[in-house]
Amino acid sequence: MGRGGSAEVVADAADVLKPRTDKRDYKCVVLENELQALIISDPDTDKCGSARGRGTHYITAAASMVVNVGSFSDSEGLEGLAHFLEHMLFFSSEKYPEEDSYSKYLTEHGGHSNAFTAAEHTNYHFDISADYLEEALDRFAQFFICPLLSADATSREINAVHSENSKNLTMDMWRMNQLTKMVSSKDHPFHKFGTGNLETLDIGPKSRGIDTRDELVKFYKTHYSANLMRLVVYGRDSVDELANLVHNKFNLIKNTGKKAEKFSGQPCLPEHMQIIVKAVPVREGHNLEMMFPIIPEIQNYISAPSRYLGHLIGHEAEGSLFALLKKLGWANALSAGEIDSSLEYGFFMIAVELTDIGQEHMEEVASLTFQYIRVLQQEGVAEWMFEEVRAVCEMKFQFQDKRPPISYVTDLAGNMLLYPSRDWVAGSSLPRRFDAEIFSGLIEQLKPERVRIFWYSKQFEGKTSEKELWYGTDYIIERIEDKLVQEWSTARTHEKLHLPKPNVFIPTDFVLRDPEPKVDHPFILRKTKMSRLWFKPDTKFRTPKACIQMQFNCPESHYSPEASVLTRIFTKLLVDYLNEYAASLRDLLLTPWKSYYAQVAGLNYGIVTTATGFQVSASGYHHKLIALVEKIIDKVVNFEVEEERFSVIKEKVMKDYLNFRFQQPYQQVMYNCSILLEHKRWHINEFIEVLPSLEARDLIAFYPRILSRIFLECFIAGNLTCTEAEGLVEQIENSLADGPLIKARPPFQSQHTEQRIVKFGPGADWYYPIAGTNPHDDNSALQTYFQIGQDNTHMNALLELFVLAAKREVFHQLRTVEQLGYVVSLMSKNDFGVRGAHFIIQSTAKDPRGLEERVEVFLEQFENDLQKMSDEDFKKNVYTLIQIKLEKHKNLWEESRFFWGEIEDGTLTFDRPQVEVAALKMVNKEDLLSFVAQNIARDSPNRRKLSIQVYGGQHLAEFKAAKSEAPGEKTSKVTSEDAAEGVGDVVDGKFSPRAAADRIDNIYTFKRSQQLHESSRGGKHTAYA
Repeated sequence: MGRGGSAEVVADAADVLKPRTDKRDYKCVVLENELQALIISDPDTDKCGSARGRGTHYITAAASMVVNVGSFSDSEGLEGLAHFLEHMLFFSSEKYPEEDSYSKYLTEHGGHSNAFTAAEHTNYHFDISADYLEEALDRFAQFFICPLLSADATSREINAVHSENSKNLTMDMWRMNQLTKMVSSKDHPFHKFGTGNLETLDIGPKSRGIDTRDELVKFYKTHYSANLMRLVVYGRDSVDELANLVHNKFNLIKNTGKKAEKFSGQPCLPEHMQIIVKAVPVREGHNLEMMFPIIPEIQNYISAPSRYLGHLIGHEAEGSLFALLKKLGWANALSAGEIDSSLEYGFFMIAVELTDIGQEHMEEVASLTFQYIRVLQQEGVAEWMFEEVRAVCEMKFQFQDKRPPISYVTDLAGNMLLYPSRDWVAGSSLPRRFDAEIFSGLIEQLKPERVRIFWYSKQFEGKTSEKELWYGTDYIIERIEDKLVQEWSTARTHEKLHLPKPNVFIPTDFVLRDPEPKVDHPFILRKTKMSRLWFKPDTKFRTPKACIQMQFNCPESHYSPEASVLTRIFTKLLVDYLNEYAASLRDLLLTPWKSYYAQVAGLNYGIVTTATGFQVSASGYHHKLIALVEKIIDKVVNFEVEEERFSVIKEKVMKDYLNFRFQQPYQQVMYNCSILLEHKRWHINEFIEVLPSLEARDLIAFYPRILSRIFLECFIAGNLTCTEAEGLVEQIENSLADGPLIKARPPFQSQHTEQRIVKFGPGADWYYPIAGTNPHDDNSALQTYFQIGQDNTHMNALLELFVLAAKREVFHQLRTVEQLGYVVSLMSKNDFGVRGAHFIIQSTAKDPRGLEERVEVFLEQFENDLQKMSDEDFKKNVYTLIQIKLEKHKNLWEESRFFWGEIEDGTLTFDRPQVEVAALKMVNKEDLLSFVAQNIARDSPNRRKLSIQVYGGQHLAEFKAAKSEAPGEKTSKVTSEDAAEGVGDVVDGKFSPRAAADRIDNIYTFKRSQQLHESSRGGKHTAYA
């Protein structure tokens, strides 16, 4: 191999189990320092060529390194140290000392990076244009060879870790996960807090005379050893060339001979079982989680007992636990499977989302759960059922779609720590051996005396006695009485509980149809006054799959808040009624934490409300896809309102609305921005106001109105024929026009839906200050939006070039240097074809006004830097953007999402990548400078700006001040501290206040006063004529 040594091949490519459709080459090697690597060469890249030369597409390369150490190895009193080290390795190294140069290099060449710290491993990953993989790998390797871990960067990045933790403090997922850890043995590392904060990484250590940086360096030297690392590299070159590259770059990582830490023993002692933990969540709702310590599936992954049992307990067809709980009105959802597992321990969890009525019947819910487990004990270990699971798993594995390389390598790196080399690709996705003893052994572990019940509800407020240390969750622990355990163990099995019937819907036809016509873009196959069918046969991916998207544009569906809410309940009831049918088609391979709604045997479907009606989507193996869509339409046409289910869904919808209050502040600013920009959109507060008075009879009366006038926009792509596509849409149209309860007709011309966006005038500078909806969340957030204009090729190219050139510097300056917060980003924005750019920042460090000023100061500096940018650097940015635009779609779903987006927006630029690349090749630096000066610079008379400001609990005084200002008073005072930070405009070398902005006090008064952009569906394109 390379100079000074070679890599030993540890497994031949033929020995790695991979899908039959996977044409990539694999090679498993181990370096002299004992680092193991999996090399992947994608031969498709040679067919499309390099963006640098002859081809029309470029390939993304990627790499992932996993280190066999995580938060379990944190010292007591330094909680979060492993996570903190993960942050710090991104900064700089001896070879590349410039701070953030690694991330900058990736961004400049179309890539990005991320990392995460788990209990027993830490994963780092990136992607980049394949042309630049070599240097990217060299920079990446320095993480593990010679990181600087400077004192200055260390002191600053602690704030980022703290900000990340602060973001999670009001999120139930994090709060309840830590609560399960707290209720465990203090002698086991499962008990630990892994994220870290200022107290654990700065204040606490200092008070004990401990230098956190010294501990950081010690942790790195102790645990970051080559023999504990696994690397995956994905590129365009041959496996031998890539293996040589890996050897040259990574062979210098030190091998200290450190052995991976083993955390033997179990997290839960007897006192941590047979308990109920009642806890108060942040969000509305009632949730029951029944957890059982088990032998982890990894020890028996060839048989996959947890997957098998999770499929049965999580089933939703007739005879299942969920079907019974749903019929009783006690549950909205149920899922089951293994969580939080390691090589030594695991937990099997059955999670039930309870209704208000179900909350009052928790003990009965638990009893029925144990009754169903007894059914499985008596007859659930059946080879025919395992074969059904195995067959679907095999089908999914063999026909799996290509994924983004960065996602693929990240998963494979994790697999390398767990499985032998033959199963590095397959992992545990292929159950291969029926083992009745193992299955029975797992079921035996799910006994009432071993259960840990975590029960979350706001009904427990004021009834708790403990507070969890890290997140402040209020809870109480109660012992489950032996008498109740005995009742659960011996209760008579309910007559409605039994095993599911054999699945007759598993696809068996995988024949590929000849794509006709052979076209690159969708075309209108069928058009009537009531529908328009776009069609695109699969000419690229050649898989036995298809995708169907149907937008039902219903003019009556959203004419009032009541209409919108009833339409939402209508779609949710449709999903509810289809649930049992879908369950009989379920994809048995799915992990338990994917939604059990609309998951079927190789098929997926969804029904959601949209701004103009509702949308039905279906995708998967073509064999059963049309039958699935026909069943959905049958439910639409023959819809009936069941009063009991209406009440359950109404309750769930109300909780969803109320839980909006607990969204992250950065999500709130984005929501309010959409409300301000979209011409016709009701506010969630209006839904909350009207919902309580709505009854089942209102939906019975309204349902025919929803479907009285319909225009169906449909897109069908994949392994289906023109005849099949036309036949399906014609059948749908006929069913809607001649249903038993509805006689749908085409909408009048005046009723055709349009989605229009507020049009800001030149010089617009609006700001909308509001208080955060969760008073317990200290975080504030800012969205600063610059509206550019309607879809235009030249303008789009310049906008995206600006975002690309600025976003890396935004992250470096505002997050890394100024430490404003963990959430800091700059992105382009597309609202139904109206383009813009927006900054998003969430922070406790500054209030929204302070954040906005930092954005303005940054933009001033960026404009200066842009003027000094060399022509070579400018061309690099252009080239990188071209590469990003020419990246190939990985699978049918990616391609279909792109085409459907063009259809939904009404822009219909199906060759957008090629058109915009042609425009990019024509732009120069002066064009970009002019674009920034006209649209972004604060002194531009043409700039159109909107600032959404959400004030968190820590900044309520500043919010009151912002709301009490007289018009034109905003930022009229600049303190000496402000001047030092760059607040205000620079005039003759002196700071002065920025021009006054206009405050928005009422959203609807504001929108009525504004002009609108024309609709993209305004008739300019022949498709809309």
